Amino acid sequence: MTRFLANNGWTLGLAGLLAMLLVATKMIQPEFGVSGLDSLGRASLPFALATLGMAVVVIAGGIDLSFASMMAVCSVTAALLMEGASDGTSALVVLAVLALGAAMGAINGTLIVVTRVPDIVVTLAMLFVWQGTALLILNAPGGAAAPWLRSLIVGGVALPGVSPALTEWLPKSLVFLLACLCAIWLPIRRSKLGLMFYAIGSDASAAFRSGVPVGRTKIAAYAVTGLFAALGGLSVTMSTGIGEPIPGPYLLAAVAAVVLGGVVLGGGRGGLLGPILAVFVLRLVRMDLTLMSVDPNVTTIVEGSIMVVVVMLGGVLATRGRRT
Repeated sequence: MTRFLANNGWTLGLAGLLAMLLVATKMIQPEFGVSGLDSLGRASLPFALATLGMAVVVIAGGIDLSFASMMAVCSVTAALLMEGASDGTSALVVLAVLALGAAMGAINGTLIVVTRVPDIVVTLAMLFVWQGTALLILNAPGGAAAPWLRSLIVGGVALPGVSPALTEWLPKSLVFLLACLCAIWLPIRRSKLGLMFYAIGSDASAAFRSGVPVGRTKIAAYAVTGLFAALGGLSVTMSTGIGEPIPGPYLLAAVAAVVLGGVVLGGGRGGLLGPILAVFVLRLVRMDLTLMSVDPNVTTIVEGSIMVVVVMLGGVLATRGRRT
């Protein structure tokens, strides 16, 4: 038990903070209940998926500044192709968008490996490439999401034989998020590929001398990040019912949640559960400020200040970690 607490203390602390924020939210707004949890889950879903994708590439020792733009490409592609399509065709569109996201991530990784230009420079350039691509596909919000796809994240879970009064407190959006995490990350984390992600993030040179194909592993990490970007773009379309060609405020929010969730910016350390909890902590802070009728401009300043402080703290810790 002592070892478990030592290894997971930060994550448990975030869980405790999230619980306290939920209690505070209930005190601020006594009517906060099932509908509030559902709204919180749907609003947090794109941010959570963006954070998962960013966490993977940060663990592997990189960063992807084009993430929000890739989400926009996937969002408009899905909305455009699903408009008026049958359920079967929509399912094929979802698979095609997931493949598109992985391909865009792999392109980013390949450019970084082949050119040996720092990832922050390459992905900054690709941010404009993918942003322009999204606007070429759909120059204004439009398209449509398949009804069955939207129903995956709206409302509470219904289980046969279980009282709806119990299951409605579990938002479908949270179940969708956990399903994505379990389907993608858990198999990778328990495989040789997951170990290689952590190895190249800790020390790429040592990993290379140990026989790890650093280049291919880095490309794979960016491909997984692209896959999460596709899921994030789909979640935007699922939440709004249309495609959004303009990248949302997901980049800085994802980096802040990654650092707050215990992932070291230098790479090689951290998991994905902590960043998910951090997303909900940050979204609840924003919700509470809104419920307290704080000026929206002040809310934005507070939220941005928290993100900046968290990212700066993560950078300091990463620097100290490299020195030691």
